[in-house]
Order: sequence, then C-alpha cells, then structure tokens
Amino acid sequence: MSASNVPTTHSTHTTILNRIDRFPRWGLSTASVVTISLGMLFVQYDIFNINVSFVQTCLQIIDQCSPGNSDTFIGLPIFMSLLGYGVGALILGPLSDRFGRHSMLIVSMVITGVGSLYSVLSFDELNFMLSRLITGIGVGADLAIINVFVSEVSPRRMRGKYTSLMFIMAAFGSALGIWLGLILTTPMTSWPSGLPFALASENFDQGWRWVYAIGAALAIISIFLRVALPESPRWLADRGQLTEAASVVTRMEKLATRVSPLLAEEDLPVSAVEHAPGTLRAIRELFKSPRYLRRLAVLGVAWGLGYLTIYAFSGAFTSVLVRQGFTAGEAGMISAVGLLGFIAAAFVARSVVDRLERKWWMLVGAAITVVGAVIIAVGNGIPSVMFAGAFVLFFGQNLWIPAQYTLTAESFPTRFRTTAYALADSIGHVGGGLGVFLLVGSLGQLPLQATMLGLVSFLVLGSLVNLLAPNTRGKNLEAISA
Repeated sequence: MSASNVPTTHSTHTTILNRIDRFPRWGLSTASVVTISLGMLFVQYDIFNINVSFVQTCLQIIDQCSPGNSDTFIGLPIFMSLLGYGVGALILGPLSDRFGRHSMLIVSMVITGVGSLYSVLSFDELNFMLSRLITGIGVGADLAIINVFVSEVSPRRMRGKYTSLMFIMAAFGSALGIWLGLILTTPMTSWPSGLPFALASENFDQGWRWVYAIGAALAIISIFLRVALPESPRWLADRGQLTEAASVVTRMEKLATRVSPLLAEEDLPVSAVEHAPGTLRAIRELFKSPRYLRRLAVLGVAWGLGYLTIYAFSGAFTSVLVRQGFTAGEAGMISAVGLLGFIAAAFVARSVVDRLERKWWMLVGAAITVVGAVIIAVGNGIPSVMFAGAFVLFFGQNLWIPAQYTLTAESFPTRFRTTAYALADSIGHVGGGLGVFLLVGSLGQLPLQATMLGLVSFLVLGSLVNLLAPNTRGKNLEAISA
C-alpha cells in the first residue's frame, strides 16, 4: 500500500497508525532527527555538567565548602534538579497530552534555557539551587516528551533502536558536560592526574559559569530548530484530526521508503477512533485502572531505585572520589574517561536493544555496572585500573537507561502516554534525588569498596522490580494497551 493509494481525507484511525508500523525505517527528515538529538544532548549535558564543575562552584558560592567536603553539598543541588524534573514532567507532560508534543517541546526548552542562564548569574547558594530547580523543570518535561514522541513515530520493530539512537547524542552531551568541566574548572595538571591544557587558575576561577552559559546557548539553538518539527501523528489521530495525521504520515512514508518498500501487512490490532479525553479525565482514567496503576507503580519504583545509582555517578562521582582522597583533577579524569563507556553503550544499545525483551536488558546492564564498581573498589588508585572500572560502570548503567526509556513510553496508551510517562519518571527522579541527597554524602565517607557497592546496589534492585513490567518488544503500541 503506497502513500498515493491512501485517501488522506478519509483515512481511518487504524490505517494511519498501522502505516507507521509498516515503515522499513524511520520517516523523519535529517533536520528533525538532528533537532530531537540536540534535545537529548542538552538533557544529558545538564545532568553531567555539575559532576566536575561543582567543586569550583561550591568553593565560589558556599562559605563552608572546601575541596575535600564538596560531596556533602552536592546532594542538594542534584536533588533540586531532580525535584524540578518531577515537577516539569508532571505539569508539562499532561499538557503535551492535551495540547500536543510539538508545542510543549518548545515550551520545555524555553524553561531549560532560562534556568541555565539563571545558573550563570547565581552568586550565592540559594539562587544556584533555584536555578537548578528551574532548569530541572524544563529538562524533566523534555525528557518525558522526547521519549514519547520517538516511540510514537517509530515502527514497532525499531522503537528500541531509535530511542537508543537518540541516546547516542545523549552520550555525547554527557561527555561534553564533563570534559568542559575539566577544561574550565580544574587546574593545569600533567596526564593522567588531569589535563595539561586545563584553564582554571587564580586568575580564572569562574569557569563553572561558562559551563552553564554553553548550556543556555544550546537551549537557544534547540528552540529555533524545534519550530520545524512535525506533530506526532498518533497524537493527531487520537485527537480526531485524521486529515492532519494522514498528511504527516504520508510525508514520513515518502522518506521511509526512499530505499526500501513498505513492509508486508500483518494482523495488527484494529484501533477504535478515540477522541482523547481532557487532561484531568485522562489522569482519572489512569488512576482508576488497576492495570495501568500497577504498571505505573512498577516503573516508578524501578526508576527511583535506578536513578539513585545513575545520578550518584553522573552528578556526584567526582565529589565522591575527592572525598576518598583523589584530587579534583584526578577524580574528574576518572569520570571523563568513564564517559567513554557511556558513548560505547549508546552505540551498542542501538544495535542490540530490540533483540531482547526490555526488562532483561536492565538485568544485563545492572550486572555490568556491578562489575565496574568492583574494579574501581579494588583498583587501589592505579589510574589504568580506575579508568577501566569507570568505563565498565558507565557502560553498564547506560545500557540500562535506553531500554528503560523505551519500556516506559511503550507501556501506556496514547491518550495519556506522556502523563503516565511523566508520573513514572517523576516518581523516579524525586525518589532518586532524595536518595542522592540523603545517601551520597554518607556513603562517600565509607571506605571506597563500601561506597561503590552501596551505590550500585540500587540499580540491581530496580532491575529486579522491572521484571514485573509488561513485555513490549516488537508489539504494536495499541496491542500493548489493548
């Protein structure tokens, strides 16, 4: 069935959605892919940019801070960011179910840019915390909406692949955040204890502000690019806007079939034409359904446990290592080299994530993360061993994340998909943030072996909870929620 044979003015809800699942590849333009990818890059840049730079930030804005105790202060700004993630996802996520993915993607990035600029201009702890909260509101909403959007425009056999493709840009964003922190906020030191071209000195001690200024610039670029993004055809179809939905799918189909024809039709579920309920009605439906409420609880708890491990390493790893006696440069280098594992995981996940049920990937990722933690714990400070352990650790936890992104977006119907994703992700972010705030400083004071194993144990627990989630690999989105 070609695009020309599908009457766009009379297309049925089922026809439109089933056409997406027959695409041999993604139907988005290169410009659209770059736009979404840049959003994921910024999200992870914001998560990781505090990791190395906070030691300098802490010394500049907190009177009681010293290089050796910055880990006791980093928990609060991380918690404020993650609290903002929860607030943003809970507010803008449901609004994207009401007003569309496109408009809320623009709004979320505007908020993120404002928050980053506020961080640049913060001169005391209170304003810095508020800036992280505002930035978190935008990032949290963006994270939820991007992952839902990617799932809704991807063929069912490739949802994991394309979510992981976006995660490749996320990996580069995280690396950019950490390496800029190293260059701008640590002093010049010979390798492997630091960077011989690092810029921090008595005459340049405001590098952390430049880290956030670059984030604000990335946000401005993203805002202008997002104007040209298409709306999600699934959202349009569920709102009863079938002509508009068919038009978007037709354009996507032309791009998707430039090299290969449409895949053969299969027995896909027939979806009734749903005029999506209002936001409050959709939320009530979610909470009145034992099925979806159970999924929400499972995914929210899994995210919360997983995020405690993930944000402890993505945001606080440098500060934890400084507490263990490493210099800021040494600790930053371990984090920065470890980030190469993040990048490797993103490329590997793109190729393999659709070959195994999502929740089994979480166990694989958690097991690899534990191996990395053990290598660091027994590394005795030897640079090559610490680098190897950090690489394995970041590889494992970032094999976990794209599979969890995909699973969460797949587990709920279109009419409240972003709302449910936002709720699960918000439970996770607030729980993980509270855990980082309460536990990282305490665990950091234990011997390195206990600190590392204590932090990774939560990712293992989250993976076990995920075994209660539904099987979604290769299934039509409407079939998962039928």
